[in-house]
Amino acid sequence: MLDAHDGAIRRALKGALIMLGVAIVLELTLFNINFYRTFGYEEIDLSDRLDLSVDDEGNYRLTQFNHTMEFEDLDVPVHNIHLALDQEQPAQLLDFHIMFTDEAHLTYFDDTDYTTGVPDATVSTVSPESMYVHLSPSGAVRNLSIELVDDGASFPVRLERISINAPEPFSFNSLRVTVVFFVLFLIFLFRPKSLIFRINLRDEPVFTKRAIIAAVLVEVYLVSSFLFFGSNLVGIATKSYNYGSWDRESIVSVYDAAGDNAQQYSMLAEALAHGQLYLEEEPPQWLQELDDPYDKGARDEAQKAQGGDYLFDVAYYKGHYYVYFGIVPELLFYLPFYVLTGAHFPTAIGILIAMIAFVCGCTALLDRFARHHFKRVNLGVFLLLQIPLVICSGMLYLVKFPTFYSLPIMCGLAFSIWGLYLWLRGRSSARPEGWYLGGSLCMALVVGCRPQLMVLSLLAFPLFWRRYVSERKLFTASGARQFACLIVPYVLVLAGVMWYNAARFGSPFDFGANYNLTVHNMTKRGLAFGRIAPAVFAYFLQPPCADGTFPFLMAVPFDTTYMGQTVREATFGGIFACLPVLWLLLFAWPIIKMRRKDHPTNTVAGTIVVLIVSGVLVAIFDAELAGILQRYFADFSFMFLAAAVLLAFIVNERVHTESATGQALRLILLVVVGVSVLYSTLLCFVPEIGWYSDVYGWAYQNVIESFEFWT
Repeated sequence: MLDAHDGAIRRALKGALIMLGVAIVLELTLFNINFYRTFGYEEIDLSDRLDLSVDDEGNYRLTQFNHTMEFEDLDVPVHNIHLALDQEQPAQLLDFHIMFTDEAHLTYFDDTDYTTGVPDATVSTVSPESMYVHLSPSGAVRNLSIELVDDGASFPVRLERISINAPEPFSFNSLRVTVVFFVLFLIFLFRPKSLIFRINLRDEPVFTKRAIIAAVLVEVYLVSSFLFFGSNLVGIATKSYNYGSWDRESIVSVYDAAGDNAQQYSMLAEALAHGQLYLEEEPPQWLQELDDPYDKGARDEAQKAQGGDYLFDVAYYKGHYYVYFGIVPELLFYLPFYVLTGAHFPTAIGILIAMIAFVCGCTALLDRFARHHFKRVNLGVFLLLQIPLVICSGMLYLVKFPTFYSLPIMCGLAFSIWGLYLWLRGRSSARPEGWYLGGSLCMALVVGCRPQLMVLSLLAFPLFWRRYVSERKLFTASGARQFACLIVPYVLVLAGVMWYNAARFGSPFDFGANYNLTVHNMTKRGLAFGRIAPAVFAYFLQPPCADGTFPFLMAVPFDTTYMGQTVREATFGGIFACLPVLWLLLFAWPIIKMRRKDHPTNTVAGTIVVLIVSGVLVAIFDAELAGILQRYFADFSFMFLAAAVLLAFIVNERVHTESATGQALRLILLVVVGVSVLYSTLLCFVPEIGWYSDVYGWAYQNVIESFEFWT
């Protein structure tokens, strides 16, 4: 008789083949709908009616002074326009403003108070699919006007030919096939009746661990691919990747990415290597003479009057620049790399390393809870909850912008996760001292990465209270020794950080954030009760905004009644509105009561309470001291997601796998997880300033064309 996992493997492989077949069929049919609907078109070449100059290669030239193409008296139905741009010209993204007259319009029409005209067509010089623009006129078109919008276009633009009613060629998009297959296979794998929900983690430890490791490898590969996709922020170059910055000698060379402002850690590495704590760059004299250099308005006026640049978003104190971001990433990556190579460490690689550590740590921590605190967690439930814990934690957004702003957060999360895991390993070990030392060292190092994440150290109370306080083991020799192993790393790390603070700013408790040369005066910011409500709404409750174009998400509007300065960047909705997997937290109290009834030790229940409270505190702390920014979601999202996962484990203990209730709950879980992961994934592709879509918009258009296959 086949074991449960043997049957699951065979079913999974069979399902994978079927889903691959479905994905290929969809690619051959639905996703190539434009090929089929234009198959019988009779193309009309309009090139000979162009009033444009022609270059030596026979291409028509759209110039800054002549970039409008008009065609009168066509009197034919126009289904599409083919703008055959020369693909050998410099790559760029172009907008064409199209107007026409038809049987419903005797004159050109545009936007009015009650109607929307023909939207601009976005065309990439390297994306053949984008060169076909589909129109929807009312009957025959008489006059047609196509104007290249002169907004950042690099002239001249070379056009090989222009035609209407052009049959669109068939295109097999392997990326689209892969994405569709992956989505379909996950739906198949986690369907309510899947055998994966019958494989218990405790009953099949070897097989389930292998399956979990395989899932982690896939996740790491996908997230790593996304990081390298945003090539303009990566900072490494090879012969075939970012080759414009390749030194043409090394197999892999590094360069400073994301602009001069993003090189603070690299500058600090040079300073530390030369024996000083402040940056080597000298602030301009006018900055040193300002009464309040932290007032951005005063800085701007002085800069206009006297000229010269200053470093932005660094700490300025008594005539020197300092880096107020955590020192631990500096000591982990930048300083050793600079000492060994003399080059600057690429920040994106540090984020990649921390991301891999975070994903592995999340999985190990979740596995520890599932196997040692619950009896009935199966492989299906585990993976279905592990995916949003990783993907929806805000980690993807940090990977989207792998700059020095994201690195301390990513490192803080990775250290926190591994610290908790090592603590848990110590709790079940006969000789826990080593585990406790390692765990507390990781937890303590968080203060040198992202100090607000230190709230996760409060989890020590539910994890160790019963053992060392209730059972009074603290007052035994072994208990005192173990407790010392929990405390000593904190003492040593905090002593080092306090020395570092005092040496720079004169106080062991001053991290220097208040001296930041940023958009607002941090020295006068203080605490304001009025900032809390807008932050709670933006971080937790703000519904997302969507439109009909890929990736379908857009920045949410923001308004407030707080009559003071609010610091904010574009955000895309609160976590409770956008991540339905968190709705389980609405039932936290009855579920916790259920757990306490079965397990009076309160370890899991206490962990859930501390996670929820910590998440709220960190969100408010971020809003009060810094503002409302999308990357700050990563500071607290994991806490709520981890609490929701533990609540789901508790509910799973009470539900029989084969019952109708169990299948219904798994279906609900699949839906809420799917929506949450979809939102988090689409968020990564929202065009933003400084990201790949902004720097390489002409290449990003290929991604848009892959998913807007009907246009």
